[in-house]
Amino acid sequence: MKIEAVSVGTPRVVRWRGKEVATSIFKAPVDGPVAVRRLNLDGDRQADPGVHGGEYKAIYAYAAEPIHVGDVFCAGSAVLEATEPRLPCYKLGIRFGDPRMVETFATARRWGIYFRVVKEGELQEGDVLERIHRDSEAIPVYDIARVYVFDRGDAAAMQRLSAHPRLDPSWKEHFVDRLASRAAGTGS
Repeated sequence: MKIEAVSVGTPRVVRWRGKEVATSIFKAPVDGPVAVRRLNLDGDRQADPGVHGGEYKAIYAYAAEPIHVGDVFCAGSAVLEATEPRLPCYKLGIRFGDPRMVETFATARRWGIYFRVVKEGELQEGDVLERIHRDSEAIPVYDIARVYVFDRGDAAAMQRLSAHPRLDPSWKEHFVDRLASRAAGTGS
């Protein structure tokens, strides 16, 4: 895999459906190397760090091939681990000027992938994203989104996901809670 572009952006306030909304969805490509820090790329900031960013969501990318939770990649001099899908939020509608864009992305299963930073370094457009560790569980990152959005009754997948040692603790908790609700007969 090759990095096609590295884009960054900072929060800005835009008007959307009669309200002011802070968003960092307007990213722009960067020329040359970009420093990869533990929680972000240099020059990039999240408008809502309660939902975006953090250890398990330091870098967001689209991948052209299947990637598994816990797969580790070298990109430039940085080392990254695939952690979870990037589910589209309403701000995607802001970016494209279409409030239906979230549903369009979800229906098309156009999930992005979040990575945590294992080793800080630099990367840039054109660098090879080389898989240096393939997770033995081989659970596709997109299975998290599939079970969360579409296949809410897939108990076997939820059990497998919640048992994965590298899964973001918030996702583990979500799937454990959903399984407990199913067992108690109070949820789907």
